[in-house]
Amino acid sequence: MRKRSTRTFLPNKKTAYAFALVFLFAAGFIGTAVGTIHVPFSHIAAILGHHLFGMSLDLDASIDNIVWKIRFPRVVLAGLIGASLAIAGAAFQGLLRNPLADPYTLGVSSGASVGAVLVLFFHVSIPFLGGFTLPVISVAAAILTIFCVLLFAQTIERSMKLETIILTGIIFSSFLGSFISLMIALTGEELRQIINWLLGSVSMRGWPYVQLMTPFFIAGALMLLYMAPELNAMSFGEEKAKHLGVNVQRKKMMVLIAGSVLTGAAVAVSGTIGFVGLVVPHFVRLLIGPDHRHLLPLSMITGAGFLILADLTARTIISPTELPIGVITSLVGAPVFALILLNKKRKGSVA
Repeated sequence: MRKRSTRTFLPNKKTAYAFALVFLFAAGFIGTAVGTIHVPFSHIAAILGHHLFGMSLDLDASIDNIVWKIRFPRVVLAGLIGASLAIAGAAFQGLLRNPLADPYTLGVSSGASVGAVLVLFFHVSIPFLGGFTLPVISVAAAILTIFCVLLFAQTIERSMKLETIILTGIIFSSFLGSFISLMIALTGEELRQIINWLLGSVSMRGWPYVQLMTPFFIAGALMLLYMAPELNAMSFGEEKAKHLGVNVQRKKMMVLIAGSVLTGAAVAVSGTIGFVGLVVPHFVRLLIGPDHRHLLPLSMITGAGFLILADLTARTIISPTELPIGVITSLVGAPVFALILLNKKRKGSVA
């Protein structure tokens, strides 16, 4: 019997990588150049060359401050968040064998949000952390949530089947979401601050937040990229993966933890930004196919560029007012989610 082929738009992987990198760099330059004050690309190149490579700079100090202290760190942070959510989404979809899965399926986003809302609600400030109390507690809450989900799933079923993990994640997400709603209902003057944070933003974060996000991103992304062959095996089912010599339980745990660290760190520094982990991997899968050795890095690159452009749209579409970036990603992601759902329904393959 002839093997069924998978049709892709970009069968040449080198072309796909070139396309993704050009998209990312173009998004980065446009995101840095466009704003209330337009900065020419030549000025951006000169400023980056000055700060990164020590080249001489003959530009106005105000332009240098706008690019290096405001726009460029914002672009870098948006890129890191988009890359984290996209690669985590691609990994979760491969692990759970469901293209409708994303980093929020397992309740990790809700856990990180609970940590942040607790900080805002009770005005928590850890002395040696100061302004970093919010993101650090959010990351810790996200990691704690995934461990609780896994522990509860293992209590229900020792083998921790994927269906059990998904249902456990939904239970935790619903409970934590209700807890957030309760705190919002009880909140007073902090209501606007909490709502704005939950809608997602990378405004006024700066280099300190980039430094906070980077270690989590490097650790989580490298772990997932290393496990790409195992994800390929597990995408055919746990039993087949076991026959291929994959330690399914261990690898499953590593994928869940790595994806949760990435998602938790992203939510910690930016708030809740939905649909990136759903839309980007699905789009990349259409271009190059389901091979995780290429799907993961290309989702990461494309996700970074996508969120940079989403942030640019959020801060310029009704300038000088700035929209939460989560609103933009939801406006794009919700229709795509509906199209995926309709397509799967027609094929009779909705999980």
